[in-house]
Amino acid sequence: MADNDPYADLVEAVAATRDREAFAALFDHFAPRINAFLMRLGTDNGSAEELTQEVMVTLWRKASLFDRSKSSVATWLFRIARNRRIDLARRDKSSKLDPDEPTLQPAPATDPGEELDARDREVRVRRALTELPPEQIELVRLAFFSGLSHSEIADETGLPLGTVKSRIRLAFGRLRRELGTDAPEAVGGPEPPG
Repeated sequence: MADNDPYADLVEAVAATRDREAFAALFDHFAPRINAFLMRLGTDNGSAEELTQEVMVTLWRKASLFDRSKSSVATWLFRIARNRRIDLARRDKSSKLDPDEPTLQPAPATDPGEELDARDREVRVRRALTELPPEQIELVRLAFFSGLSHSEIADETGLPLGTVKSRIRLAFGRLRRELGTDAPEAVGGPEPPG
């Protein structure tokens, strides 16, 4: 493909013997063209110069990777320049993240005492639930674990609304006695709306 590319011979000289004169000739020819190419793509002048330097350093270090049968030197170098520009754009996007963004903040440390209390309360609630009659357990499950209102529970179970309310109220009374508390929060949250 690039057998008649005079610059391919220069790249091969850089690869074989680290020929500085060949590299200088490549630099003089391609650096201004790569810089102009990057600026046409919207890269600011300073970044275009830095990226051009990176491309030329890549040429120096990786000249042995150039294959004249696959592309011309120009195609190879411009592809490197384009990829470096894409990398720069990706880095810029990540640097624009707001460090104070709440979703980027670590979760607050939990108090081991509070965790232990919560686990203990959960064990007590589970034990107390097993003491309820099956019809009350089912209604508590529908109200608190399925999030249904009293009316929705009545519709789903076919029970009268008053029966649903009284069974849930009885279940709460029993749970409060078992748990030794007056707060519905101790058994999974406030009572759902009727």
